[in-house]
Amino acid sequence: MAKKKATGGLEGTRIRVKPGVNSPEFAEISVAGWTGTVVETSGKPPAQMVIVEWDAVTLAAMPPEYLAKCESQQLYHLMASLSANDIEPVA
Repeated sequence: MAKKKATGGLEGTRIRVKPGVNSPEFAEISVAGWTGTVVETSGKPPAQMVIVEWDAVTLAAMPPEYLAKCESQQLYHLMASLSANDIEPVA
């Protein structure tokens, strides 16, 4: 029988990025306060990582500089991979 993929229990959780967190790809761009939904997790605490799909509010407020940098490096701006320590659940 095939093994079931382990989940981190955060999938589907609405989150906000904690203060002081910058983009993993672009250290000069703050992502603090950005909101979205966890779509996937990997690893175990304290090294757990999450893939966040940004919500419409965050997408509308993304700085043009961030979008341009993503486009120039062919990165997908609708999602990000962050440490689970960098996010907090929101209601």
